[in-house]
Order: sequence, then C-alpha cells, then structure tokens
Amino acid sequence: MSAKVVAMKPRLKELYEEKIVPEMMKEFGYKNVMQVPKLQKISMNMGVGAATENIKELESAVDDLTKIAGQKPVITKAKKSIAGFKVREGNPIGCKVTLRGARMYEFLDRLLNVALPRVRDFRGLSRKSFDQRGNYTMGIKEQLVFPEIDYDSVLSIKGMNITINTTADDNKEALSLLSKFGFPFRGK
Repeated sequence: MSAKVVAMKPRLKELYEEKIVPEMMKEFGYKNVMQVPKLQKISMNMGVGAATENIKELESAVDDLTKIAGQKPVITKAKKSIAGFKVREGNPIGCKVTLRGARMYEFLDRLLNVALPRVRDFRGLSRKSFDQRGNYTMGIKEQLVFPEIDYDSVLSIKGMNITINTTADDNKEALSLLSKFGFPFRGK
C-alpha cells in the first residue's frame, strides 16, 4: 500500500486567502478577487567582495543562503572589471536565490516571526523602501539572525538584500498588503 502524501498549505498563504483578500477587497473597493495584490516572489542576494581573494568566502555564502532559503542559490559573476576593487570581468562575486510558491510563504513566515525579532536593536522596518511599483526591499546586516545558521561554522558575517515582489500597482496597496501579513513597519 502506498502512503499518500498530503501537502500542508503554508500558514501565511491560508491567512492571505481567508483574511487578507476580503479585507483588501473592502479597503480598496476591488470588484474581483483577481484584482487583489498578492506576493509574486522573494529574491535574496548576498554580495561577497572578499571572494576575489578567498573563494572559501563564496562557498560559505552559498552554503548559508542554501540553509536560509531551502534551495541552492546561483553564483553571480562580475559584469565588468573594476581595478580599484581588484575585480575582473567574470569573477564570482556573490550569490542569489528566488523563492516562489510554498517556499516563499514558508521563508516569509520564518523571516517575520523568527529572524526579525532576533535583530539587535530592531525598531521596525522603514516605510521608504518601496519602489514605485509595489515592491519592497530590505537589508539584513548579518545572516546569524536566521536560526538555520550555526554560529560556530560561520567564516565571516555577511549581509543580504531581500526583495519582496508583489502585484500591487502602487506603494499604498503594497504597504497595506505587507502590513496585513505582519510586517513590523515603523511609525504611521
């Protein structure tokens, strides 16, 4: 007899479908459920400038980002040479990963409920980090805020950029959507 695997729907996806969609329809007067903004993808990237002298730094960054994201990142290469930074065109200088679907919701849940509360002297996220198309970008100064990273195995502390892409048309809709997901924005 074969065991049937039942995939659990991510907690934040359920929250979106059951609570956020009706609230957004009421708040913005959408006529159709398909007009409600939703999350498209989450992109994370880590720049590793030290990789030009020590390739182990890049391997460490790839390993850390794999643990954080749950999928293997792509290594990014320099597009042009910059003599001042000792970078040659084609040198590996960082890594990036894009999350969609269930992995995206699971990562967002861990980011909001585990990682951000562990940030030292955290006072909330800036409301000014939206682009004009409803996407939000934030930076994290050290990868150690994620519980998946073992403090003793880290070669050096690296920061990362996290971009949340939404289907929102403007910043107001995106701010409302992300606030309903539980993003801890500063002020009003």
